[in-house]
Amino acid sequence: MDLSLVSITEIKVRDRGVAKKVGARDFALEPGDRVILEMNEEVTYGVVYGRPQRTPFVPPMRDMKTILRKADEADLQAIARQERLAGEAMAYWRDLIDAHRLPMKAVEVVPAFDHPKITFMFTADERVDFRMIVKELAGRFRTRIQMQQIGARDEAKHLGGLGVCGLVLCCASFLTEFKPVTMKMVRAQGLPMDDNKLLGLCGRLKCCLAYEYEEGSRASGARAPGEGFQLIQPERLPTTH
Repeated sequence: MDLSLVSITEIKVRDRGVAKKVGARDFALEPGDRVILEMNEEVTYGVVYGRPQRTPFVPPMRDMKTILRKADEADLQAIARQERLAGEAMAYWRDLIDAHRLPMKAVEVVPAFDHPKITFMFTADERVDFRMIVKELAGRFRTRIQMQQIGARDEAKHLGGLGVCGLVLCCASFLTEFKPVTMKMVRAQGLPMDDNKLLGLCGRLKCCLAYEYEEGSRASGARAPGEGFQLIQPERLPTTH
């Protein structure tokens, strides 16, 4: 068990959605500061919503992103341009959706931070032919246009909410990339295959099943076959007087 301390803070990516926990390294940060980080293989920015705190390492932190740098003056100017462009593009896109009566829901517009591209994220219950609006968007903004249909897990990430554990959804609080959660992980933990409690608000298998699976796999390496997992060990917990 890794009991080392790590410095974390809370940010909102592009100042939207629920504040997520990220690694703060040794940066001196204050609420309202802009920071640069990498998300889904793209450089973007976040807004700090809490001073860094040192806290014991826990397994889910392996999926937590780390701040690349505190935004400098050039970064702040780029962020301001990006925010203006995102607002303009979202308004124009919604007008096009209404004009063409397309069965899609606009979720977010994300201009690339360091190269000419705008990503338009949407949800839809069916396949959407958006070729016409791509031409109109490209003509308006003179840049590469990427249409990205997102799924149920991504929508839950954007909307946020509370899990049955009483905490903010992992995807909305600190996860920045989704990893596959499979029925193999359910079987390995001896859980019932048809239990609806294994499903998150998105209707998919809960992300936390992967944490237990990973910890169980590591624990099983030091045990004889068939001994099972003992993830909580009271004798290792600190005592109070």
